[in-house]
Amino acid sequence: MTRETRTVPEQDAGAVRTPFVMHGYEETVAHDTSWNAHAHPWDELLWNERGASMAVVGARAWMITPTLGLWMPAGTMHSASAVAGTWYRAAFFGRATTPSLSDVPVAVEITPLLRLLLERLGDAALGPDSQAATEAMVLDVLIPSSRELLVHAPTSPLLRPIAEAVRENPGDQRTLSQWAVELGVSARTVTRAFNAETGTSFARWVAGVRAQHAVGLLTRGWEVEVVAEEVGYRSASAFGAAFRRTTGLTPGAFRARRADSKAASSRLR
Repeated sequence: MTRETRTVPEQDAGAVRTPFVMHGYEETVAHDTSWNAHAHPWDELLWNERGASMAVVGARAWMITPTLGLWMPAGTMHSASAVAGTWYRAAFFGRATTPSLSDVPVAVEITPLLRLLLERLGDAALGPDSQAATEAMVLDVLIPSSRELLVHAPTSPLLRPIAEAVRENPGDQRTLSQWAVELGVSARTVTRAFNAETGTSFARWVAGVRAQHAVGLLTRGWEVEVVAEEVGYRSASAFGAAFRRTTGLTPGAFRARRADSKAASSRLR
C-alpha cells in the first residue's frame, strides 16, 4: 500500500501574525499519510468527518475520529498519521484574538452543535456580524471531553516488551500475571510500573490499544465480527461494549457513520 510522508515546519506559538479568529481547513487523503514532528503558531482543533487519524506528542498517542477531536495548543511538537480515505478537518484559532482552551493537548467531543457551528463558519456568504456571533458560540461550547482515545506508551525496559507485543498484536491474550512470570517479577511490580508510566492500569491500557487498532480497521471497512476477533475479544457483543465505553459509539454506528459520510461526499462531487 502506498504511504505518503509530508514535511511541515516547526513554528513557535505566535511566530506568525494571525489576524483571523478562526480559520478552517479540510482534506481527504488518498493514501496512508504521515506528517513529521512539527508545531503550529496557532491553536488547532483536529477532527474527522470520516475515517481515523492519530496525533502523537512524546509518548502519548491520541486517535481522532468523527466524534472525538483533539485540541493541539500552539507551539506543541507533534507528529501525525491518517488512514487512506480519511476526511480530516482542522480549525485554527488565532492566539491574538481568542483565548486558548488548554495549554496541553486535550480531547474534545465533537457534538452535533459544535459540528454545525464549525460548518457554518465555512459558509463564504456569512456576514461579519454573523461570523463573529458564530465564533463566539464555538468558543462557548468548546470544552474538553472526559472521554479520549489516548494511549501513553510505556518506555521503561521492564514494560517495553509488553508494549511492543500488544501494539504488534492487540489480540494478545496474556494476562498481567502471565507477563509478570515471563519478566521474572511480581504482578504487583508490573501493576505499579503501569500506573506510574501510563497513569492507568494494565487492563485499561490494553483496552485503549485495542480500541485504537479497532478504529483503524473499521475505517478500512472491516466487518465488526472480524475486528472483534482481531483485537482479542471473544464475542462481538463484548467488543461492542468495550468500544462504546471508549469512543461513545458502537462499532456498527461507527461503520455506518463512515458509510454515510462517504456517500454524502460522493453526492457532493
